[in-house]
Amino acid sequence: MNRPAPLPKSNLARAAVNAGGKLDSVPALMPDTRSSGERSPHADDVVVVVLIDLAPGSLLWGWSRVVFGHRVLRDVRGLRFAKAMGSGEGGGFGLWPSATRQSLLAVFDGEPAADDFLATSPTMAAYRSHARECCIAVLRATSSRGSWDGSSIAPTAASDLAGAAPVAALTRASIRLSRAWKFWRHSPASEHALGQAVGCRLAAGMGEAPLLRQATFSVWDCQADMDAYARAGPHLDAIRAARREGYFSESMFVRFKVLRLEGQFKGRPHGGV
Repeated sequence: MNRPAPLPKSNLARAAVNAGGKLDSVPALMPDTRSSGERSPHADDVVVVVLIDLAPGSLLWGWSRVVFGHRVLRDVRGLRFAKAMGSGEGGGFGLWPSATRQSLLAVFDGEPAADDFLATSPTMAAYRSHARECCIAVLRATSSRGSWDGSSIAPTAASDLAGAAPVAALTRASIRLSRAWKFWRHSPASEHALGQAVGCRLAAGMGEAPLLRQATFSVWDCQADMDAYARAGPHLDAIRAARREGYFSESMFVRFKVLRLEGQFKGRPHGGV
């Protein structure tokens, strides 16, 4: 059986890692709107994010996905990159892991492959059957910076997605062990501000590994609401600290057009996109 081919590494991603990963955000926060300016040969990237709250009796199954998910997904058609992850307590961004909240991020080579996975994959069917809540977002990147395990997400031409709403953001980072305490000092204020931000429909913490490999996914009514959060208050303080202290060994910041959003997360139904 063949593993999914890795996403292409961008020159910008390599440069970011070589420079110590000193980019301008932290994982409870928003990326800026600048694109890498580099078009990947795989320019039809479509991203699927699945957020679940495990049903009673499904904890063992759920944690087996986090541990062995890459093996389960290796034969999925058109899949080029995937991460099965846990979450913070309550589906948020804190130090304590959630026993029941989990997430899956998958990058497909085109929308048909993503649709086929959602409609016919036994893996996706199992996620649904083991969840008391399941929320699915299908996305195209409008800007992308940095890398995840050396791989990048290719943005669609901005002109093709102009004026898109709603929008979404993904931030992730590998936090340097020597900077972890300083990084986590910023998290409570940033999490609170994100939860109270005007126009934020959904916000979820995603953890690839405790404390040191973290990500945040959020969905917004419009670009202006996302920008208003990203450029003020605790978020701006965290940006400055990240630049000054060099928190990250690797990071990725991506903004998206939301093609579809459906299901339920934290008791709130989502749909109509």
